[in-house]
Amino acid sequence: MPYMVHGERINATAGIGKPTDHYDYDYPEGLDLRPGSDLHKKLKDEIHQRALVASGVMSTRFDSWNEIDRTLTTYIDLDDKEKIVKAKDSRKPVSIVFPYSSAILETLLGYMVAAFFRDPVFRYEGVSPEDVIGSILMEKVIDLHCYKSKVPLALHTMFRDGFAYGLGVVAPTWNRRYGYKTVKKETGFISSITGMFKNSGFERVVEEALLFEGNKLTNIDPYLILPDPNVPIHEVQTGEYFGWLDRTNYIDLLSEEEHDEDLFNVQYLKSVHNKNTSIFGEEKSDRGRKIQGRSSQYTLSGQSGSLKRDNIVTNSVDVINMYIKLIPKEWKLGTGEYPEKWFFSLAADDIIIRAQPIGLDHDMFPIAICAPDFDGYSTTPISRLESLFGLQGTLDWMFNMHVANVRKAINDMFIYDPYLVNSKDLKNPGPGKLVRMRRPAWGRGVKDAVMQLNVNDVTRQHIQDSQWIVQWMQKIGGADDAAMGALRQGGPERLTEGEFQGTKQGAFSRLERIARIVGIQAMQDIGYFFASHTQQLMEEDSYIKIAGQWQEVLIKEYGLDQMLENKGRIKVSPYDLLVDYDFKVRDGSIPGGNFSGIWIKMFEVLADNPELAERFDTVRIFKHIARNSGAKNVDQFVRIRTESDENIANEAQRGNMVPAMEGVE
Repeated sequence: MPYMVHGERINATAGIGKPTDHYDYDYPEGLDLRPGSDLHKKLKDEIHQRALVASGVMSTRFDSWNEIDRTLTTYIDLDDKEKIVKAKDSRKPVSIVFPYSSAILETLLGYMVAAFFRDPVFRYEGVSPEDVIGSILMEKVIDLHCYKSKVPLALHTMFRDGFAYGLGVVAPTWNRRYGYKTVKKETGFISSITGMFKNSGFERVVEEALLFEGNKLTNIDPYLILPDPNVPIHEVQTGEYFGWLDRTNYIDLLSEEEHDEDLFNVQYLKSVHNKNTSIFGEEKSDRGRKIQGRSSQYTLSGQSGSLKRDNIVTNSVDVINMYIKLIPKEWKLGTGEYPEKWFFSLAADDIIIRAQPIGLDHDMFPIAICAPDFDGYSTTPISRLESLFGLQGTLDWMFNMHVANVRKAINDMFIYDPYLVNSKDLKNPGPGKLVRMRRPAWGRGVKDAVMQLNVNDVTRQHIQDSQWIVQWMQKIGGADDAAMGALRQGGPERLTEGEFQGTKQGAFSRLERIARIVGIQAMQDIGYFFASHTQQLMEEDSYIKIAGQWQEVLIKEYGLDQMLENKGRIKVSPYDLLVDYDFKVRDGSIPGGNFSGIWIKMFEVLADNPELAERFDTVRIFKHIARNSGAKNVDQFVRIRTESDENIANEAQRGNMVPAMEGVE
């Protein structure tokens, strides 16, 4: 049965009352969005109802996710007995989380990084011949955005969330960063004789400026997402809404309101509230259990320096961001009778600070989902590490029981007759100790006064059994020894090349499948969003470096003189990027994963056979081998050659030259 937004209406105006202050805001679309207005109340109520439904569904997964968090932090609470053990001797081992799930996660992330973190991260090609140059410039500009906005870091977090929780969520945004810039300004005076400006020197002037504009990728904590539970997680675009909770602060919101005309009502947060948190903003994750989690949500108080939640001091604000498909006429947001996509931001559960149509050319929710182990139906699929949790728990138990038994065994256990032996001397653990017999035992000998108990280690097989569990975790997790970079253990025979290659191929085929799924799910959407946002929202010219695989093409288009004049860079205006393009999704393979040894043997045969050399492009084959062997940018070693139009036409007629986009793999 689908989840429906219905039920008893919550009191969305609880705690707000009427604002004591009034601020002069110009609201979008001529709407009355003053706090306390009827429209304001209605929108708050609609956002709350959807957030409650989504939060109720997502909360069923938090207990399982918390177990994963505790596993990945390799930290467990000590019981009272183990606390006493550590208090007496901090060197003695106690219960731990055996970090094998963490090792498997590292292996999976390592493959994802190798598969996708190649320059450029996102690749484009023109649809028609006249779009070739524009698509090349698009690729270069977006690659510059990825570098300045540190997009690979956000992708890494997305991959990690996908493997740990079953889903990784990112929001592609257009970032405009304002600040101050020191510039050189000409100084002088107007000549009274000529009436012309006469330069007398220069001075340094500080001006407010737009420092950067471009694409940015923002991670959304899976604990804080509010998806439409009626649709599978990989089909987020077919849902009615998608939301998430954002933790920010009043100062940042006020600064953003200054430069963003779409933001309003922020000043009401200070004038009508004593608490700016949300009912959906309570700490749900145990990932920070050992290190106190988010420091921004806590302040030091009292003589002991204890931490407490204190939003008045920190000015923190919880904001519900939500994209909703709605009919404007029914929501009293306009006269439209067909669905539109709107974006709302509700701060502190009380103040709407954003309400506007999305207004993006792609007309999609700008949200991308990575769910590598999705089943095609679930809103919250089971994660890769979650499927290993039972084995991880067994591994922890067997290892910790063995440690506890050894700790017990190394403590000598004796039975003695307190009538014959001095108990205080026997309890003294120091080396070279003397144990005195009591007077009744004098002259009788010491043979039967003390006897040591036999200790049997019933857990000595646990370490061997643990290796068996580890092997199954590797097989199920898709990260065996070959993928981890470790050679096979055991057996007197040596590991043969054929066995190694076969094992490596089997491991990489599983990892390549995961990478290909991630590429189709998330990377394809992110690449499309980045290009569409660049075409629609870019306002300033940008300078790009022409080095790389498109160097020869760009030099032919813009001329070598212009390249040299601008020191290898060319200016790109927003109008240069208004072309039709296709995004090229990577196939999930990694450099060295296609077993280039076979290709090298084929290349040797090709080079020695004139007939084959005439039919096949040896340069492209060599580049393919170089890339698969790990060369990141083989094109930078290619010599630049310029040809006259007549020679190009003749060579193209002979089949020796092809258009630029046809010569790229």
